[in-house]
This record gives sequence, structure tokens and C-alpha cells, in this order.
Amino acid sequence: MGIGPSTKETSLHHFRDPLLDVVSNDTDLDLMGILLVGTPDDNKDKMLVGTRSAVWAEAMRADGVIISSDGWGNSDVDFTNTCEQLGIRGIPVTGLNFSGTVAQFVVVNEYLDGIVDINKSADGTETNVVGENNMVALDCRKAMALLKLKMRQKDQQK
Repeated sequence: MGIGPSTKETSLHHFRDPLLDVVSNDTDLDLMGILLVGTPDDNKDKMLVGTRSAVWAEAMRADGVIISSDGWGNSDVDFTNTCEQLGIRGIPVTGLNFSGTVAQFVVVNEYLDGIVDINKSADGTETNVVGENNMVALDCRKAMALLKLKMRQKDQQK
């Protein structure tokens, strides 16, 4: 399992990243930055990158984080760990990830309630069509709306 043709983001997709476009054009959110993290092979390193990413967000005093992944399967380990590490630190987190019907998260935790499935195929599976299961602006607006809701709920708990 891992990145397949339909979940692979093309260079053009990266240059016209819908998440960056949606968040940077929203007047309610202040885009602090973008952190790119690879997917290590070793589980120890997977835990490290997720923890370091969360520590970085905490040090920047981020009010919330949207995390995205263009992989699944083994990549879920880092993705879900990063969500958990952000949640443990009290940082609201939402995200975008290919889940579909067959490729549900290989590991789970309580901080995955704001993840938007970017699956577009009719049967919910990874396909051979390049870029078919990429995030689009609507997916990003959903993740952003969920983040705003989680941030508002956290503010109301104070």
C-alpha cells in the first residue's frame, strides 16, 4: 500500500495547491506557514517527524492546523501520529487524506474526527487514473470549516 496513480499529486497540482489557495484567501484565518514533512520508512522516524511537527506548531503558538497527505497505508502512521501529537498539545487539527472504502486508516486515535476523505472514485477505491483522488477546493473548504469549528469550540471551553 502507499501512493498510487490516483492519489499522486502532479507538479501542476503542487503549483496550484488548492489548500494553500483556500486558506490564504480566507479573511478569518492567518496563514502562518507551510511545513513539508516526508514519510520515513522506519517507525521510530515516523514517530519523530510527527512529534517534531507538533512541537514546531506549538512553538509557533498555532491556533489550529490543517494537515494533508498524498499517500495512504504506511503513510497513515505518520499522518495519524502527527494528528495525535497536535491534539495532545491542545492544538485543534483537521486534515485531508485518501481513505475511501477499502483504505481506511491503518492506525487510529481520537484526534482523527476532522479528517476529510479526498476519495473521488465511485467505488471508493484507489484507481489507475492519475490525480483522480486529489484534494480539490471543496475538500479544502470542508477541512477549513471543520478547523474553524474546532477552534471556536476550544475558545468556548476557556
